[in-house]
Amino acid sequence: MYSTFIISKSDCMTCTNKTLKSLGTLRGVFGAEIDQIDGKVIVSHTDEITRKEIADMLLTLGYPELENESEQKEEINYDEPSIWGCAL
Repeated sequence: MYSTFIISKSDCMTCTNKTLKSLGTLRGVFGAEIDQIDGKVIVSHTDEITRKEIADMLLTLGYPELENESEQKEEINYDEPSIWGCAL
C-alpha cells in the first residue's frame, strides 16, 4: 500500500537522504520517495505499520504533516540559505 504525506518543502539533499534512510528503518516500510518540488513524501509499506506511525517518524525528523496543499502554500518553510550547505 502507499501513503502520501504533504510536508513543507526543503531544498536540502542531505536532509532528504537522512529522512529516506530513517523511513527505511521502520518495519513494514519497503520504499519511500520525496518530491521536493511538490512537498510530498510517498511511502510504500505493508499493513505492519500504520500511517500514523509513519507520520510520527516524519514529525520526529522535522517534517510535520500539513493538512492540505493550500496550507502548504501558506506555510512554505524553505531551508535558510547557507554558504556552507548541509554538513554531515
